[in-house]
Amino acid sequence: MTDLTKIALVTGASRGLGFHLAEALAPTYHVVAVAKTTGALEELDDRIKAKGGQATLAPMDVTNTDAMAHLCRGIYDRWGHLDLWAHTAIYAQLLSPADHIDPKDFDRTILTNVTALGKLIPMVGPLLSMAKGPTDALFFDDPHAGEKFFGAYGASKAAQIAMARSWAAETANMEKAPRVHVVSPRAMPTATRARFFPGEDRATLAAPADEAARLLGTIGVI
Repeated sequence: MTDLTKIALVTGASRGLGFHLAEALAPTYHVVAVAKTTGALEELDDRIKAKGGQATLAPMDVTNTDAMAHLCRGIYDRWGHLDLWAHTAIYAQLLSPADHIDPKDFDRTILTNVTALGKLIPMVGPLLSMAKGPTDALFFDDPHAGEKFFGAYGASKAAQIAMARSWAAETANMEKAPRVHVVSPRAMPTATRARFFPGEDRATLAAPADEAARLLGTIGVI
């Protein structure tokens, strides 16, 4: 166990904001990168190594409770703590009227965006509480609740952020508890946004690398 090593867990690290958050953290953190896409994780690893950093790649689905529990146990056994958790894993269901939501797609939306977080917080929270210094948990708002055609995604994202805000309120005055942040990224040309707004002029959107640096800067991490 290396107590002086800062450890960051990034769930949803294979693309978009999660990829660039992991890369931005690499100079000062050992990054544990979780995502389903092995090739994208290997690309991230190359980028991190090019910066002189180190990563542990965890090609797994955040909805696989047993796999995530095994990963968290491995983090404890190797380092004994976490210093930061950035949760960007998300499933973007295709937009549709509420009365045309595909049931299987809806189940996947709730499982990824809500259920997984409800199971991850009890696993990751204790690891954050074991660090010697201040720790942070980051969640990323994307408010679409109540907008037409966003029924499934909007509801699931609202539930996810509500859970994060509750955790933030519960830990606000506790010692050895993480600082829980809900931050609001600017619109970025991610795969999720492209699914929602396919005809949008992507040149007008914020670069994910710039947003990663800005958001980490706002909470004083980098």
